[in-house]
Amino acid sequence: MHETSTPPPEEGGPSVGCSGVDQGFLALERELAVFLRRARASSGELAREVHPDLEPAAYGLLVRLEETGQQRATDLAAYFGVGKATMSRQLRALDELGLVTRDPDPADGRASLVQITEEGRARFTRVRDARRAQYMSKLAGWDRTEVAELARLLHQLNERAES
Repeated sequence: MHETSTPPPEEGGPSVGCSGVDQGFLALERELAVFLRRARASSGELAREVHPDLEPAAYGLLVRLEETGQQRATDLAAYFGVGKATMSRQLRALDELGLVTRDPDPADGRASLVQITEEGRARFTRVRDARRAQYMSKLAGWDRTEVAELARLLHQLNERAES
């Protein structure tokens, strides 16, 4: 008969406290809550640096459009997990600020393709480069493989959050 055992906490196994809660997941929840709170505050600051009237949530749209190029509003809404009305409102605000344009989709005349403007790209790039410099400064003591591992794990978490 073959026995299986759960590895001890120091080897990646669960560490269950007296309340029956897995301490690893409790620590993950706590650290993600702090990280997300700080990220929201940071997004607000970054958005204001791009444009004083830019909503914090809209900063992420610029990140996505810079990364992927033009996209349909419905694709952006699906990617961020928001409704069409929310996406439409955020895109309208970006358009009014001159940071994005919407052009008819040649494949579907009822839809439009959203893309970042040159002004939007210039403002976004300036802020993104400053943010990247902050990350590099804060993580200067980390080994490059640790930074790459953190990026890999966050990507994995984001991928699973999509499904």
